[in-house]
Order: sequence, then structure tokens, then C-alpha cells
Amino acid sequence: MKEHSAKGQPLSRPRQGKPGELTLREILSQPRVWSETQTQLREPQLLEKFSNLFSPRSPWLFIGCGSSYYLSRLIAALWTKHFYIPATGVPASELLFAPEETLRRLGAEQVVLMSRSGETTEVLRAAELLQKHHSVQTLAVTCNPQSPLESLCTHSFKLTWADEKSTVMTRSFTAILLAFQRLGLQFVGDNQYSAALDQLPQRAQEWLDRQAKKIQEFASRKKFSDYVFLGQGAHYWLAQEAGLKVTEMSSSYAQVYHSLEFRHGPRSIAGPNTLITFFISDAAAEEETLLVKELKQLGAAICVIVNRATPELRKYSDLLIELSLDVPEFARYAVTAIPAHLMGTAIGLRKGLNPDAPKNLTRAVVLGSNGSRPPKRRGV
Repeated sequence: MKEHSAKGQPLSRPRQGKPGELTLREILSQPRVWSETQTQLREPQLLEKFSNLFSPRSPWLFIGCGSSYYLSRLIAALWTKHFYIPATGVPASELLFAPEETLRRLGAEQVVLMSRSGETTEVLRAAELLQKHHSVQTLAVTCNPQSPLESLCTHSFKLTWADEKSTVMTRSFTAILLAFQRLGLQFVGDNQYSAALDQLPQRAQEWLDRQAKKIQEFASRKKFSDYVFLGQGAHYWLAQEAGLKVTEMSSSYAQVYHSLEFRHGPRSIAGPNTLITFFISDAAAEEETLLVKELKQLGAAICVIVNRATPELRKYSDLLIELSLDVPEFARYAVTAIPAHLMGTAIGLRKGLNPDAPKNLTRAVVLGSNGSRPPKRRGV
């Protein structure tokens, strides 16, 4: 039996024009896509179906590659923190190289396999491997209406309306995140967080209208040799994804650390040619603010992403990105991901690159039978 959102059709895709134009349109479309995600989850009663098929008491394992891996870890962290649902994530390759060890260590009999294209070779191989474990239920999560991954899993969830035409994941990342936040809420029956997510598309649109241009102008005007992203807890996985976005879109070198770990060696690179971006969490805000001050005094450029800034954060930030959302932190993660999308696009354009089609990258990593990349790859 397969449950999926087959009724959901992709939203209209703009024609590709100037470099980065397609990616930017997809980034700015996120509030609209989030609203569509809410509609699609509600109309076919998908959340009810999935909550009947799966259990919040049995351990979950999320599997992906690249952005889908960081998304897996972020969802697992949120489920564990807010819902006490046992969950973790691993790269698909980890399962492939140590399948029995991984499954035994985690005890997971519910596995989510994430691939925007549904064609990523390592994820497909992981799904094939899991077919041999008859006690394991698998859920394919993809934006492709017809993908090989769906046929390899016991259930599927297709967010076709959130897919991108450009290479890099942006709106599909945040749409899948919100869908699984909704599923977690379905398990625990929390109406307060659900109401906060209901407000998010409109609030995010208002925030984008105020902040997008400022972020783009800063990233396109300032030149840095190194980009560093710091976060604690679940924000660490947003920092990982942010570092990947800047690397992909602009071929820039980016490093990621747990915020306070930056003191233990990496702070040696702090200086005028380094932009250090903080994802300020509610739990670690006081200590992270001290680190902001410390690194600014070492001469580094500082970007702060925070819901509401203190006077100290205002004083020491070169780029201050305030969310100013009257919702719990749980409902702010998707918006918190957007600044890196805008930064990566702007940095890539400043360097004369095309963020719509970054060099050396394709929408899906499809390997030959010997594990190598095929000489040619058709776009998905």
C-alpha cells in the first residue's frame, strides 16, 4: 500500500532568464509554497494516514545525501527536542557501508529516505538494501512525481508542488521541513505549535519584503575569503545547510561548527576577510552573544540571524538579520534557513557565476554501475 500526495501538482515554473534569476524566484516563492504545503497536507488527510501507519514510540531513522542529509538531521533533532520522538539521521553512505551495525545501533524499524529527485544513487541503494529487512517500514520523500525511489519503499510522500527547476535545494528543503514538523505535531496532538505554523506563510512573506534586499546587497557588496556558520542544537544543522548553500551557489569555501566549538582552534582564522554567521538559538543566546563580541574584537565581520536582537548584538553585527516573529522558536526554523539562500545567490552573482546551474553540480547524483559519475547527465 502506498500513500502519497498525487493530487499536488507543481506550481508554475518561471522561465530561466538572467543568471540566478530562477533561483531567486524560487527562494522568494517559499511563503507561497509553504501555504500550498499546508493545503496539500490538509485536503487528502495525509497526516492522519501517516500517523496511522507509523508510530512516535518506535525509533525513526532519516537517510539522505547533501541537503537532504542535513534536513534529515534537522527534523530528527526537532522531533527529539520538542516531541520526545526517538529519531536520528545518517548519510545514505553510512547505511551502505555498515548496514547491520547502523540498524542494530539505532534499533530503527521506521526509515525515511529523502531525495528531492528520487534518483540519488546512494539513496536508491539504501532503499534496495532495506527491502531485505522485512520488519522495516520505509517512507520515500521526494518532489519527483515519478521516481525509482517510490517503487523501492513501502510508502511514499511526494511534494511535487515544492520542486525547483534550478539545481540547488531551497524551497523544497523548507517545505519538507514544515511537512515533517506537521507530522510530529500530528503524533502528539499539539495545537499551539500548529497554530503558529498556520501563521508562518503570511509572516514570512512580510519578513521577506522587509529583509531580502538588505541581505542581497550586503552579500553582493562585501568580499570575503572565508565564510563560517555557527549554531547550537538544532540550529547547527541549519548552519550546515547554510554552509553548503554558499559553497554550492558561489563556489566559496565555507566552514561550519557548533558555536562555542569555534573557540577551540578555528578562531585562529577570525579576521577582516572572514564573515562569521551566527544562528542564535533561544537556549544558547547569552553565550553566543559573548562569542559574537569576542570575534568582532578579533576583527572578523559578523552576521547575526536572531529573532530579536539585544543592544549588544546590534552593536557588534555587520549584518543583523532579525526575524521579529511572534511565534515559538519551533515555528521559526524554516524562515531561519532563508538568509543563506539569499546570501549564496548574491555571492555567486558577485563572482560572475550562475547560481541556477553551479559548476560541477547536477540536480541528482547518479552513479554508474562501478560507482563513478556517468559522462553525461540529463537534467531532472
